[in-house]
Amino acid sequence: MNLDLPKEKTFEEESTESTESTENTDNNVKEKKLIFAPETYQYTLFKLTEDEILKNPIEQFNKWFNEAIKSDELIPESVVFSTCSLPSGRISSRVVLLKELDNKGFLIFSNWDTSKKEKDFKTNKFASLTFLWKKFQRQVRIEGVIEKLSYNESEEYFNIRPRGSKIGAWASPQSSILKNRKELDDIVSLKEKEFENLDDNEIKCPPKWGGIRIIPLEIEFWQGRQSRLHDRLSYRRESINDDKWEIVRLAP
Repeated sequence: MNLDLPKEKTFEEESTESTESTENTDNNVKEKKLIFAPETYQYTLFKLTEDEILKNPIEQFNKWFNEAIKSDELIPESVVFSTCSLPSGRISSRVVLLKELDNKGFLIFSNWDTSKKEKDFKTNKFASLTFLWKKFQRQVRIEGVIEKLSYNESEEYFNIRPRGSKIGAWASPQSSILKNRKELDDIVSLKEKEFENLDDNEIKCPPKWGGIRIIPLEIEFWQGRQSRLHDRLSYRRESINDDKWEIVRLAP
């Protein structure tokens, strides 16, 4: 069967059409740009070469992460966690905190009952993480597969959380619509009353709360360089069960 499918347009063709559309609008009406070309600076602190990078990407990440921890970098464990819902293809991102790193991957914890993350995970088990460490002019971008932790694994971390965070995990119907702040405060107050006779270590991990591990398929280390000619070294493997990583340099 011969199907006349529309030809995919290049970025240049899309840009030309956009320009023509803009020129055809009323010349007397010029749209005000709210942000345009903010002042920036050159990246000159470090470089990243194949000779100095470690063979294992988890070890290389741990090296960079510990350098960020030892500096005055603000919340170096903060990371943009992106998921995608299928079949719509809509992407959602949020800043979360990396809580653990092991030889398999990167661990974060959250509500897995009502959150957007959970809804995306049900249709698409691929996700990405992006770390930014401004003091070092560095980024790390990770693409991988989500693996849910067991209840026992999640409980191990939950047990060391502050009391308020434990109660919050029980109380919050994450991402559900609230009438106002008072509604949330009232739910928390009820949970505080429910747990008032329990010691901190007696508050158990709620079934709806837990951890996931993002098992990487690709980890890219980005080091800012002058004139936007950045160093980008990417570790890649075919599957999460493959122990062999290929290291390639990407054009900036």
